[in-house]
Amino acid sequence: MTQNPKTIYHGSQQIVKLPEIRSAKYSKDFAFGFYCTARKEQAIRWATRFPITGYVNEYLYLENPNLKVRHFETMTEDWLDFIVFCRNGGNHDYDIVEGPMANDTIFNYIQDFIDGNISREAFWALAKFKRPTHQICFHTTEALKTLIFRGCEKYENNGQ
Repeated sequence: MTQNPKTIYHGSQQIVKLPEIRSAKYSKDFAFGFYCTARKEQAIRWATRFPITGYVNEYLYLENPNLKVRHFETMTEDWLDFIVFCRNGGNHDYDIVEGPMANDTIFNYIQDFIDGNISREAFWALAKFKRPTHQICFHTTEALKTLIFRGCEKYENNGQ
């Protein structure tokens, strides 16, 4: 079952020893699931986005070749179409989806594209990240079994 173990992080206002898949009011980039990142600094931003104590949970991710995984190396036409599909409430049958994140700026451009306010070409002209992003989303119980909790670090949001 194990190939290339990776350390990944989940930024939250909670310690999450046993991850769960929770649906939310709004669909996210890759639909509902448990979101993590390989970038610790990004997880710290997630953990401290509200004015309360945050936690960066660390996991060992053990890839399972029997799971259905979709991987987007970079922002591509397929990535954009997949995010638009998911953000419009579409469901998919992947256990895990990994790729760039539509951060706040990119999200606004995606919403403008969905709403027909900008063209596909205009989206790509505007879609430039200020810093690299990464997300990996676990969509099924089987996918969550690939994670081993390794601990967490506490972070205070000091209004910065």
